[in-house]
Amino acid sequence: MENNFVKKIELAAEYIGQRISQSPELLLILGSGLGDVTNEISKEAEISYKEIPEFPFSTAPSHAGNLVSGNFNGRPVLVMQGRLHLYEGWKANEIAFPIRVAKNLGVRKMIVTNAAGALSTSLEPGSIMMITDHINFTGHNPLIGPHDAELGLRFPDMSDVYDKKIQGIVSHCFKNDGIKLSKGIYAGITGPSLETSAERRFLRESGADAVGMSTIMEVIAAKQAGFEIAGLSAITNKADGGPEQQPDTIEEVLEYASVAGKKIKSILPGLLQAWT
Repeated sequence: MENNFVKKIELAAEYIGQRISQSPELLLILGSGLGDVTNEISKEAEISYKEIPEFPFSTAPSHAGNLVSGNFNGRPVLVMQGRLHLYEGWKANEIAFPIRVAKNLGVRKMIVTNAAGALSTSLEPGSIMMITDHINFTGHNPLIGPHDAELGLRFPDMSDVYDKKIQGIVSHCFKNDGIKLSKGIYAGITGPSLETSAERRFLRESGADAVGMSTIMEVIAAKQAGFEIAGLSAITNKADGGPEQQPDTIEEVLEYASVAGKKIKSILPGLLQAWT
């Protein structure tokens, strides 16, 4: 990778570092409808993506596009209130840019959340699915192109990207709060058009349980960076492609994302306490 790209990462990290007083331990990426999780954080700084040198910015509905720094349950965290998507026109390595900036700031743990459609008939809108693995159907990868060893391994192993130890901690936190948690495989597509019924049936037959338009690029970059990763999908709609398949609207998706988001928000204090 060109040295210039690493310099851009350092420039963005330097700008953020001047606005925060402590090195964040964890990066939390908030998906569609989940942005109000930041209300639970003791904020030190809230920085618009557009203020940060070289930083890409969100254009998707309900994605505020702010980087929030502060303390959550006594732990220093960095929160992406809104994320970046391929369908916005960002390239894979641009979507990975915030992850690499977070690494430069000292982050080594990541919780990624998203809104996803239920390919599995056992998943209900408003419920939570813990991601145990993913399938990349986007045709993109943030590691394509020139490589710089500062970013991590050239060929990172992805066979256990969602660490099983972390999955156990997440499961325990949901159980303690009495919230049902499903587990499954996430399929990543580019969007922004929602899947045809035939595509949904194909994705389900491929082994995926939920489908969405984000997460994969960030997770690949985070794994390369050596992060421990937890993934949570807010199930927003039925997407099994069966004969009863109904049309989806963004309004309903955001409504159910908000319902699921409240459940995710309730377990975060316990998760941050247990994940050391």
